[in-house]
Amino acid sequence: MIPSTLLPHQLLSLFLLLYLLTLQPQRSHSLGHPALLSSIKSFHQSNHPSSSVSADACRIFHGRGELYPGAEHLTLDYYAPVFLLTSFGVELEEEELDAYSDALREVWGDDDDDDDDENLSIVYQRRGGGANTTTTTETRLLCGTIPDPHIVTEANGQDKYLIHLMKGQNHGLFLDMSNGRTWLRTKCQNNEVSSVLNLFAYTCAFSVAALNGGAAKVVNVDMSRGALKIGQRNHELNLSSAKASFLSHDIFKTWGKIKKLGPFDCIVVDPPSYQKGSFVAKKDYVKVIRRLPSLLSKDGYAPELTSEFLIEGVKEECGTELVFVERLENPSTFASKYPERALKVLLFQYRPSFV
Repeated sequence: MIPSTLLPHQLLSLFLLLYLLTLQPQRSHSLGHPALLSSIKSFHQSNHPSSSVSADACRIFHGRGELYPGAEHLTLDYYAPVFLLTSFGVELEEEELDAYSDALREVWGDDDDDDDDENLSIVYQRRGGGANTTTTTETRLLCGTIPDPHIVTEANGQDKYLIHLMKGQNHGLFLDMSNGRTWLRTKCQNNEVSSVLNLFAYTCAFSVAALNGGAAKVVNVDMSRGALKIGQRNHELNLSSAKASFLSHDIFKTWGKIKKLGPFDCIVVDPPSYQKGSFVAKKDYVKVIRRLPSLLSKDGYAPELTSEFLIEGVKEECGTELVFVERLENPSTFASKYPERALKVLLFQYRPSFV
């Protein structure tokens, strides 16, 4: 409670102090969250380099799913051979960082206390807490080294992707979409999908999975030339460039060109929820939805990677021609207390009324 005897200028100073305090990054004072420390040990048991089975790129701990009270700000990922510890809006104390580093060092077989461990590499990223704070993203290498180039794989080592952990908040491969890539790869292997349109392609991971699965062609569209350049390098790594094309265009101004390249057996629609000046999901997604029937082959698939409101949006824009088929499960390591708030992979199939 604020004392009633404070003078007006003292009240102003007090309110200013309280406001400035709200702008400071939150700090964590614990010596390591038990759930994260336990996940490190569990991951080690089946994924240590000496094991015959190794997860090359995966999430180890997902505090963002709100299943572990007090750890909602924490995630831990593995992009072999580097661990990525991320804290959202909370600045971790050095003691806590040391606790996680020591836990990884202990279970990964390096008893040396030297921070320059050759056998252990850890990157720490603290992301700003949003519009109400002045903090920005900080990324630093806690120990070890990062390969250059840094390449990870999926599908038992067959799909290769370039990773960049030290710059930006997106690192070249979205781990939560691994089941979606597996689904598409399998459809291509089974000859159910031959041509793919990859909208908002980013670094073209879906394209790599499709072509390595046997697709005949993939068209990748994204406004970011930088992301598409990484996508082109991904295809070079996978020796699949000849069957892929890359369009650095605003899709809302390129429908005519895209339509001429179709129709497609599958369209992947995975936009950002918000991108200033180019895409706002709740406003712009319907503009994409209404175009899908004209771009799909009969019985073609359109995985919608977004919120449940799109089911109604599809019905409203496409009537009964795009039929909801199923929701693909997220990787088990992305479990969430509130599934409706988590990533959703919704699969639709084009079934035209007249053929």
